[in-house]
Amino acid sequence: MKETLEHEVKLAPPAGFVLPDLGGEVRPTRVFVSTYHDTDDLALARHGITLRHRLERGTGVWQLKLPRGAARIQLEQPGPPARPPLELSSLLFAHLRGRNLVPVAKLRTRREAVVSDGAEIVDDSVSVMSGQRVTRRFREIEVELVDGDERSLRRLAKELRRAGASPSHELRPKLYRALDLAVPAPTAIPPRGTPPGAALGLALEEQVRRLLGHDPGVRLGSDPEDLHQLRVATRRLRAFLRAGRDLLDLSWSEPLRDELRWLGRALGPARDLDVLIERLTVDLAALGDGAKSLGGLLDELDAERAQARVVVVGALSSDRYLELLARLEHVSEPELSGEDMALGDIWRAEWGRTRKAMARLGDDSSDTELHAGRIRVKRARYAAELGAHDLGKRGSRFVEAAKLLQDVLGEHQDATVAEARIRSWAADGVGGAATRLVERERERKAAARAAWPSAWKALRKAAKPIA
Repeated sequence: MKETLEHEVKLAPPAGFVLPDLGGEVRPTRVFVSTYHDTDDLALARHGITLRHRLERGTGVWQLKLPRGAARIQLEQPGPPARPPLELSSLLFAHLRGRNLVPVAKLRTRREAVVSDGAEIVDDSVSVMSGQRVTRRFREIEVELVDGDERSLRRLAKELRRAGASPSHELRPKLYRALDLAVPAPTAIPPRGTPPGAALGLALEEQVRRLLGHDPGVRLGSDPEDLHQLRVATRRLRAFLRAGRDLLDLSWSEPLRDELRWLGRALGPARDLDVLIERLTVDLAALGDGAKSLGGLLDELDAERAQARVVVVGALSSDRYLELLARLEHVSEPELSGEDMALGDIWRAEWGRTRKAMARLGDDSSDTELHAGRIRVKRARYAAELGAHDLGKRGSRFVEAAKLLQDVLGEHQDATVAEARIRSWAADGVGGAATRLVERERERKAAARAAWPSAWKALRKAAKPIA
């Protein structure tokens, strides 16, 4: 299966627009027909995912596009038009949930293209088809990186704008233009005065959107960041439910928290191994030839990660997960207790507990106590994120200060885990390389211990105007 990461800029050409001379190689004109597939209720499109079968000169290929930050990842697999290959459709398990894929749009595209400065500039004339009848036409210009960099993208886009092309609200992906759909966007912070229950529902809904957005990438397994972000969304959901428990009907929220805890535990070991492997890979590379004796450590960790990924994919493919997703569909309208408490006040209560817990820490605090302190800070940060519309810019400053303290304490925890793992693996002795790795981790722990008090002081300072 071919996998590419798309970095592109879309522009709107005015009537009569002609591509300027950008140098490079002019490609032959292409004509192809793309049939887009989705569920009847457009579950894929609602989450920024497109699946299409493209036919060009008698050759068919399935293409699945998944959001990845500001870019998109495209997966491509040859196949006939009857049904998508299992390699692609299996990635959509959480979005399909047993529903059938059906054709939802058919587009014929005539493409003129030039390759210049590490990018492909394409001029697409698109016809939206209903059978053999054209129901709509539109044109768009795309600049997509091939082997250039972001500077190439910006330069070429500037040249095209200078020639008359312009950004436009119409520059949605082709399927969205054909069906007149809005592109999914992150949930905005609700305005001041939004009732607490409604604001909590919006916050929960946004985390469900992020969870579903990263689910296919976790199944694919090509980028560890997808697993990280899915785990973060799971944690935030639990944290928001916990922080807002006084507002919620506990018979509704607590079973949901339990299921999210189950999911988090299934994801945790694989994510922790991703972090550890990345850390040790960098450190071993820095050791040069001295790292050869420690190659077996990475092999052992890679084998463990492969087993942990089996657990992750198994959990994400289970009936229990499907039941959890069904329940999460309704979190935008949570079942409330009838209590009325501002989300800003919920943060203040959480901050009070955090301040007391952190005040008990000192220079001689154990590794476990510092880790517990990080968890407390994270809870206060999530409560501030939940109450963002009440806390305003001062709340944003608190969140940024909390992130810095989390990073310092997180580095201490990562170094603690890495040191213990290296020591355990090297128990029988493998020479000086293991000793140097342990020393490096101990230096990092010492640096984090020295740094966290000032980071904590900065967080207290950020909290004062709103506490």
